[in-house]
Amino acid sequence: MPNLHRLLAVSLLACSAQASALNLGDLLNKEQLGNIGKAAPPVSAPAAASPAPAAKSQTSDLSMFSNKDQVASLKQALTQGAETAVRNLAKENGYLGNDKVRIPLPESLQKADNLLRKFGMGSYADDLVTSMNRAAEAAVPEAKTLLIGAVKQMTVADAKAILTGGDDAATQYFRKTTETALTGKFKPIVAKSMQKVKLAQTYDRFAGKGAQVGLVEERDAKLDDYITRKALDGLFLMMAEQEKAIRANPLEATGNLAKKVFSVLRGQ
Repeated sequence: MPNLHRLLAVSLLACSAQASALNLGDLLNKEQLGNIGKAAPPVSAPAAASPAPAAKSQTSDLSMFSNKDQVASLKQALTQGAETAVRNLAKENGYLGNDKVRIPLPESLQKADNLLRKFGMGSYADDLVTSMNRAAEAAVPEAKTLLIGAVKQMTVADAKAILTGGDDAATQYFRKTTETALTGKFKPIVAKSMQKVKLAQTYDRFAGKGAQVGLVEERDAKLDDYITRKALDGLFLMMAEQEKAIRANPLEATGNLAKKVFSVLRGQ
């Protein structure tokens, strides 16, 4: 059986080099030649647009609640969403068993995966995926304190912007205010979890060299960085789903005040 380290190194560099060899200019030229002689589709005159109905002002809807009540209701809902997202991801298979957030192999290793399996070494790739997702599951409980802290520090202006914003306005607020701190909390736990994974060490060694010559993305050159980033992406995705569910069905919110405010915004 081929040496794992050597095979992985060859796979990373060869697959990445092959991908980078594609000539974009050739592809564009082919597309342009294929379009020669084709008649342009007729352009029909746009139909006259009917006047749009006046939008209902969410700000006026909120006027029946004091600023204090608006902030309190939002904090109830956001605390609920954050706790639920963290709890669901922190359990065993919280990441690994969820197709929406499962952390895959880095792109450069995905290219090498078929070659590893060809030589009967697919179990190494499978073990690495499991280890990466277990590391994320171990790190994500650290998010709860920081997320709830961000809720407590929310201003009236923050609350109004979130209440009248899009389906993921709160999630974007959390990302802006906590992502840097969460990265600092997650990464040491991820690193500790991956210390004994031999394939992870091999990846770091050869991916680092690949990054120096442009064959591997710089941000993917260290597996700990990659796992941390993907773990945070999964966390914010699950929080966005919680937020969207509460906006769509205010009765799912915890606390009577949150139910009332979101019901008004929903027009129920």
